[in-house]
Amino acid sequence: MSHTYPPLNIEVRTPRLTLAGATDELLERLVPAVRAGVAETAPWPFDDPISLYADNPDREWRWLRGIWAGRARVDPSFWRLYFVVLLDGEAIGMQDLIGTDFAKFGTVSSFSWLAPGQRGRGLGREMRAAVLHLAFAGLGAREASSDAFADNQASNGVSRALGYEKNGTTWETRRGEVGLIQCWRLTRETWDRQRRDDIELVGVKESLPVLGID
Repeated sequence: MSHTYPPLNIEVRTPRLTLAGATDELLERLVPAVRAGVAETAPWPFDDPISLYADNPDREWRWLRGIWAGRARVDPSFWRLYFVVLLDGEAIGMQDLIGTDFAKFGTVSSFSWLAPGQRGRGLGREMRAAVLHLAFAGLGAREASSDAFADNQASNGVSRALGYEKNGTTWETRRGEVGLIQCWRLTRETWDRQRRDDIELVGVKESLPVLGID
């Protein structure tokens, strides 16, 4: 189905999975995973409007409201692209790409989660590689950042494997408790040296004006 709003038509396809613009139809297919519990054991995610460890039904309501609000706030100063991760047609998680003053700085950051039963299979790395291809090859980014709590070995391992370099630390809260954040940085030059040639982009050109990208 083609949507009037171009970012919902973006797809990033790798040999293993597809990142598809997070339409309401695709979000509904993820509700069972959110309801079952994406984050019920440590390491906990950040405290934010999409509280994946809240109790049901508040959990899925807050998750949907957070995405709806994020999709609505799109202008050259800030945008967040939400993608549902599809594996053999099954919705298994989300991968987001965030740009703040992108036209000026050319920098992006990312956020993702996978259903618990899909972890430990290298899919997190594949998702991140896909969204980095969108950022650098599709949108012309100069640099990508990522961060995770220092004890989140899976996320930090993905950053390390994809060529990010450590870029200091900061602090955030999760469930109200303060935790140390490891920050990471990936330059376009580093990404170029290891870029893949098996990732396909769909619907990106039509979305550039929405994002304020010339």
